[in-house]
Amino acid sequence: MSAYVAYLKALTPESKASLGGSLFRIPHFPFKVGRECRVSVRPLPFPSSRRRPDSVPNNDLYLLELGNILNVSREHFLIDRQGDTFIIVDRGSICGTLLEGELVGEKRKGGWKPLHNSDVIIVGGSESRFVFKFVVVAESEEPDISGGI
Repeated sequence: MSAYVAYLKALTPESKASLGGSLFRIPHFPFKVGRECRVSVRPLPFPSSRRRPDSVPNNDLYLLELGNILNVSREHFLIDRQGDTFIIVDRGSICGTLLEGELVGEKRKGGWKPLHNSDVIIVGGSESRFVFKFVVVAESEEPDISGGI
């Protein structure tokens, strides 16, 4: 197996905020992404979360989506690696995941597709504010994250 490193590159301000910068190295596979639901966005008396504070996280990256209309499911998609091949798997989300404009999953049916360098991922429908580019580079060509790709 060749030594490749995968990144998510933020293409929107909301994506950049969720990554903590423009570029994020994916540290392990599978890498799970979903909506942060532990923050109250509803007026009280509704609880901010049903999750126990000591529970194991469902995701590696949480996307904070505010407002009444939600595009991102709590367990939305994951990126996995099989040898030198990367795949994106919709984890049964409501709105699905757009990969290069093609829908993967929706209505809780799930699905998967091969993931290639420079593919654009939109989390939820086309109106979602969480847009990323998937970037793969040889480990020997790994960029300085402070400079971006």
